[in-house]
Amino acid sequence: MGISGIGIWQLLIILAIVIMLFGTKRLRNIGTDLGSAIKGFKKSVSDEETEKSEDADTKSVEGGTDADVKSEAAEKEKNAQH
Repeated sequence: MGISGIGIWQLLIILAIVIMLFGTKRLRNIGTDLGSAIKGFKKSVSDEETEKSEDADTKSVEGGTDADVKSEAAEKEKNAQH
């Protein structure tokens, strides 16, 4: 038994029907298009993560994170009150 009670023979019959309906050339084109779409998606996700990490690095170089900036502002306020 395979996936959800579907055996290997049922999968082979389904595959044969799909090949007869679409043909191998169209299936190859669909596979190529799907592969390039997935590749583009992965590239955009990794580019976005890289962009976020670069933004975080820029913030730390420019004066720290938001928490650092808030704590510095609080210290300046305390010094001004004394």
